[in-house]
Order: sequence, then structure tokens, then C-alpha cells
Amino acid sequence: MSRRRLTRQQKARIAAIRERRLHQAQHESDKLPARHDETPRDGIVVVRHGRSLVIADNERHLVNCQFRQNLGDIVCGDRVIWHSTGDDDKGVVTAVKDRTTLLSRPAYGGHEKPLAANLTQLVIVAAPSPPPTGYLLDQYLAAAEHFGLRAILVLNKSDLHGNEHDKLLEQFETYENIGYRVLHVSTKQHAGEEKLRSALQGESSILVGQSGVGKSSLVNMLLPDLDVQTGALSKTSGLGKHTTSSATLYFLPQDGTLIDSPGVRSFRLLIGDRAELEQGFREFAPFLGHCQFGDCRHEQEPGCALTEAVESGKIADWRLNHFRLMAQALEKT
Repeated sequence: MSRRRLTRQQKARIAAIRERRLHQAQHESDKLPARHDETPRDGIVVVRHGRSLVIADNERHLVNCQFRQNLGDIVCGDRVIWHSTGDDDKGVVTAVKDRTTLLSRPAYGGHEKPLAANLTQLVIVAAPSPPPTGYLLDQYLAAAEHFGLRAILVLNKSDLHGNEHDKLLEQFETYENIGYRVLHVSTKQHAGEEKLRSALQGESSILVGQSGVGKSSLVNMLLPDLDVQTGALSKTSGLGKHTTSSATLYFLPQDGTLIDSPGVRSFRLLIGDRAELEQGFREFAPFLGHCQFGDCRHEQEPGCALTEAVESGKIADWRLNHFRLMAQALEKT
């Protein structure tokens, strides 16, 4: 499906509105309802439930907040300005700070549904069982490039051996050769745990991957206090521990945050045309613009620079094949 592009004038107007809201929240607190504390405070959205937010303040104290309707679609990871209502566990969000990144997925009606904001890393999890389907891993990598996120590939269940494990090792070696970081992890044996923790330190990360590859096991391994954080969240929100299907932000013990989101199960690439898709394959960059024909589709055209790069061993043939399949899928949307 096509990605809606904003004009320069629209972007400027949106930026001006956000700046005005921040200014009003920080310097015009006299306009807030009388029941609000006049002191503006920083926070980060931990989870959203309908018209309610649970945010964490700078001391990671959780607060249940309402928010003004004109603030738009607030999501997990948003940085906000909020005001206390006098109750230590209640507040009102009055402004949303500018986002550095926004991860979205297609929704009904041709719209984009935001999933999480201000991410820095997409942690792509794969395993020998079940093996990756189709071009899923390359779809995630193209999405990371598209959204401006660092991508880390995690080969989970690395203790399993066999043909599928060997195939993944070969595939992951190609990813390493084109500059992606690859980690081998076994939650069963705790292998690679410290390297993964180090890779997440100080970052805002989200786990993606098909069902059954062990994302929940990774979350449990990385968050030894998961029950404590979940319990505090349940108490603050007033909802049960297992009632949410929303993206939820957790604080990592070594600094950094990890977002767990059921929304990534249906996450699909939000790229509108071949030119954008080309940018999602980083090893294509040196060859783009060097095809014999300016409108080359990188299929069977003579003088295609990407095809020649495959023949000379500079691009993996399966990566180009995955690009072609993804490009064909774009044309059907």
C-alpha cells in the first residue's frame, strides 16, 4: 500500500502546532483547569488503554493519566508533558513532544496505525524451529531502514542443530557481511545473554518475529523483574495483568527500554513503491542508478546493475529474489 507523504507546508504546520502545545503546557499553565498542578512534568507513555495512559515519570513512578482529545494518537514510547491532579497516581497529559521515530503498520481503510514511538532499534528474532517463512526477515530489515531504526538480528534457540540451523547460519552470515549485527542466543542455556543485554543497553528496542521463535522467553530472560513491573502496571491502570493486548514499555535493568507489542504480529511493510523498497536493501546502494535503463525493474532487463552484482558475487541471489517478490507484492496492494 502507498505511504501518505506530507507536503513541506503540512510538515511545517504540524511542527508549529506541536511547538505551540509544548509552549502552552510549559509556560501557560494558568490556562489549565483549576484541579491541575501548575508544574509541568516530563513522562514517557508505558501503555495506552483507550482514553487512559499509564506514564512513567523521571523516577519511573507510574501515573494513570487522561489526555486532551486534540493531542492525536498517543502511543507507547511517546514522551509527554503532564500535570498532577493532586493524587500521586493521577494526572493529565497536556502535550506530546516531537517523535524521533514512529513505527506503524497498515490498518483498515488505507490508514497507518502507529505502534510505538521514539524507538532506536528493531530486534529481529528468528529460530531454526519454526524456520523463517518467505522473505519475512528481509521485510523486517527493509522496514528498519525505512523507519530509520538500527536492526539487530537474533538467532534464538541456537542450541538446536540440524539442516534448518545450518541454513540460518548461512543466511545470517550474509547479513553480517552487509553490516548487520547478528547475535546467537539460547534462552534455554542462557548463551549469548550478556551480548544481547549489552546490545540493548541505553536503547529503546522492540522485538519482532514470527510466532514460536521465543520472543516471550527472551523478554522473561531480559526482565528478571517482569512480574514486579507487570504488577505495578496492573495496580496503576486498574486492569488485570493479562487483559491487555496493547504495546507495553518495560525498563531494562541495565538501562534502556524494551517494548513488547502484539501489534508486531500483523506488522507489515509500509513502503509505497520500488524506489523506496530499493533503499531498504542496503547492499544495493552502490549499484542503484547504474542500470542501462532508468526505469529498470531489476527483473530480466539487459544491463541491470543489480543482476550483474549478483553474477559477480557482490549481492546474494536470494536477497535480490526477495526484493523482486516484495516489489511484486507492492504492485498488488
